Amino acid sequence: MSRSNSMLEKATTYDRVKVTRTEVDRALALLKEFRKKYPFTENLRSIEYLDADKLFKINPDEVGEFFRLLEGSLKPLGRSTLNSSNVYRNARLQIGDFKNLLRVAVDNRKSLAQRVDAPWERIGGLGQDKQLAKEIIFCFSYESGSVLPIFNNQHLRHFVNRVVVAPSGQTKYFSFGQEYEHYTEELIAAKNSLPLTRGWDALYFAVFLYNNYPPPDSEKPTTNPSGEGKTINAVTNEQLELRAFVKLLSELQTKGKITGQEFREYRAQWTQQQPNDRDVLALRLKQLLTAETKLNPDQPKSQPFQKPRRL
Repeated sequence: MSRSNSMLEKATTYDRVKVTRTEVDRALALLKEFRKKYPFTENLRSIEYLDADKLFKINPDEVGEFFRLLEGSLKPLGRSTLNSSNVYRNARLQIGDFKNLLRVAVDNRKSLAQRVDAPWERIGGLGQDKQLAKEIIFCFSYESGSVLPIFNNQHLRHFVNRVVVAPSGQTKYFSFGQEYEHYTEELIAAKNSLPLTRGWDALYFAVFLYNNYPPPDSEKPTTNPSGEGKTINAVTNEQLELRAFVKLLSELQTKGKITGQEFREYRAQWTQQQPNDRDVLALRLKQLLTAETKLNPDQPKSQPFQKPRRL
């Protein structure tokens, strides 16, 4: 089954009782409230009047309204960053820098890559994976239909490899923002290729992707079938395949057939490849594992194993 048909099949049976749709609608209502209170896209000059307490309150310490509303509108994704207040405190302490970054984030004349690649690292906690920066950009651009609430580049790549029929282009030499923009455009094109999903808003589509194609590091806990109230983690096929591949690499390293550096390179290569390419890579490494080591010095040496060409 093609990826397009697979996504259509999943979309057709998705959320039939509209539980997710209701949750997303509540979140979108919060997002509209947020945009009404902070009309920065419509009135760039209003950024100047952003009060420090709206970012982070002190005595007692408390996350301000700006970030609480922003995070609340993304609740259906289940990926809040409100558990650490340091970044919000830093935004308050450097409110001048934060306002300048906001001006870039809400400027829809700039490309998505330019907005993500802005110097968010000037504020401690904003420059690592730029998750919060991407959240801000999305919340001030959601109605454009050109941004998705998926704030992890690895997750974007994962979804592209699951639903895009023929992923295009290489991102090896892209900046962080260019890579984010590239994968976002690929996913939006896939969304708009089906009449059913074309009408979905970006937040609903993102929740659909996370529920149907969960990345290895994002599974939600499920109820233990024993009924004891405990939780277990759902394990995806990709997780199982990755575990098997890592086990294969460990065996190769134990037998001295690959180095630690090669172990890391192969593992990174596996996560970036399409499923068919992963199978080819695993097959070649299994052949290396089962190849006999020639101990007779009079026998010709075997040819060194060639790493698969990076795609």
